Amino acid sequence: MANKDVIEKDKSYIAHTYNRFNVALKTGYGSRVIDFDGKSYIDFGSGIGTNALGFCNEQWLEAVISQAQQLQHTSNLFYTLPDAKLAEMLCKITGYSNVFFGNSGAEANEGAIKIARKHGIETKGKNCNKIITLKNSFHGRTVTTLSATGQDVFHQHFFPFTEGFLYVAANDIQELYNAIDNTVCAVMIEFVQGEGGVIALSKEYVKAIENICKEKNILLIADEVQTGIGRTGTFLCCEQYEVFPNIITLAKGLGGGLPIGAILSDETVKDVLQAGHHGSTFGGNPVVCAGAAAVLRQIANSDSLSDIRQKADYFRRELLEIPEIIEISGLGLMIGISLSEELNAAEIAADCIDNGLLILTAKNKLRILPPLNITYDEINEGIHILKAVLDGKK
Repeated sequence: MANKDVIEKDKSYIAHTYNRFNVALKTGYGSRVIDFDGKSYIDFGSGIGTNALGFCNEQWLEAVISQAQQLQHTSNLFYTLPDAKLAEMLCKITGYSNVFFGNSGAEANEGAIKIARKHGIETKGKNCNKIITLKNSFHGRTVTTLSATGQDVFHQHFFPFTEGFLYVAANDIQELYNAIDNTVCAVMIEFVQGEGGVIALSKEYVKAIENICKEKNILLIADEVQTGIGRTGTFLCCEQYEVFPNIITLAKGLGGGLPIGAILSDETVKDVLQAGHHGSTFGGNPVVCAGAAAVLRQIANSDSLSDIRQKADYFRRELLEIPEIIEISGLGLMIGISLSEELNAAEIAADCIDNGLLILTAKNKLRILPPLNITYDEINEGIHILKAVLDGKK
């Protein structure tokens, strides 16, 4: 079977909700993947930050296969060990009090919104249910998380959207302060706005948000779906901002390529959700949790996190040597690339893929989210391809 055969079958039977690149991927190992025509690619995208350990990491694969041979699924009517062990690991690593498991970042954000609203209503009355989010943010594609997303382009087609969200400009603390009244139960932020262009919030702004939330007795929710699990060089990105949000949402890299979402709750909100208030059929799936535990064992240690930071610095130094790259944004191995004005990021990404490099875009930027264990040789090979593509545009 060739690329064209897979593409034809996909277009015949799968809903046309994605603008895919004209490649069908077949097998992968580490940071390299091969398509159905036998062509090899370096992966600078890791499934949009999901394959934290690359393709078919041996320890991850062993954990997943071993668990699948024992117990692939029950339901949350029964106790299983893998989800309990994973929850224990996450709480001990992060200092949070408990965890709820779902299947995705959008699900995790939905759960966080429910916690915030229930907490607000219980502590301040039935009208305390609004959540402030930031303009240019992205929190998911369900109706409610689309509503939480602070981009008008996403507020189309699916009316009526969920009410109760206010949007303020990032890094404008006065606008946020002015938006808070007794109907606001939480502020929800991404430390780095990934889909919004890989733009990091200022540390001063985030610290001010935390202080205001404490002053006004409202919750701080951090959407770390893309920034968490070592992506930015610390296990949680909030560590770099020296804040401790009441709620953190995780997904993407946590599962190492299998679907999982997680809500970390602090002491303030750990008991807000009780039996029957929330649930997820596949949440805490034993196979997925076993894989996620293997991810944590390899990433959540000082040596691995130091290695991520060193590779991030190396990426930035090498990329800034390319004349067509005018600015680098983001944190750690979450990298945004601003190109010369005459260059189109989507066209450059397509050309990179044609030349053997999988790379992403975010608005008008190239976006790099490589596997966290990518080798320096693979980094150099990928940058060489990007440089050659940009050279060809002169």
